[in-house]
Amino acid sequence: MSEAVREAPKKERPEFRNIHVTELSNYRMTPAAIVSILHRISGVLMFVLLPFVLYLLQNSLRSEISFAYYEGFVTYPLVKLIILALVWGFFHHFCAGIRHLVMDLHIGLDKHSARKSSVTVLVISLVLTALVALKLFGVF
Repeated sequence: MSEAVREAPKKERPEFRNIHVTELSNYRMTPAAIVSILHRISGVLMFVLLPFVLYLLQNSLRSEISFAYYEGFVTYPLVKLIILALVWGFFHHFCAGIRHLVMDLHIGLDKHSARKSSVTVLVISLVLTALVALKLFGVF
């Protein structure tokens, strides 16, 4: 009976520590983590700037004079960069949202497919943003 009561040998459990702020530069995030974080950032960016965008739209539609004023306002480089940040936020949020919807259908959940789809989201959103930037800054 004493043999049955003996304890089984304990396995060494891995130690998981919290990451300190000084260790963040050594931590390598996966593309899926980067896409997830940028998806949240782009959503917050669009949500926070939505009242400002709606205000500009309302005032630009008020009269021809106000439209001409805002048309001139958009020619400033800083305003173009803000518009470009909003465009990137929209494209990234849209592409990452489609990725999440596809993953909700249990498609592409394995490690290789998730990495491939996250890199695809990053590339597509940056390429679309670059095309809008070329148009916005008058290259074509």
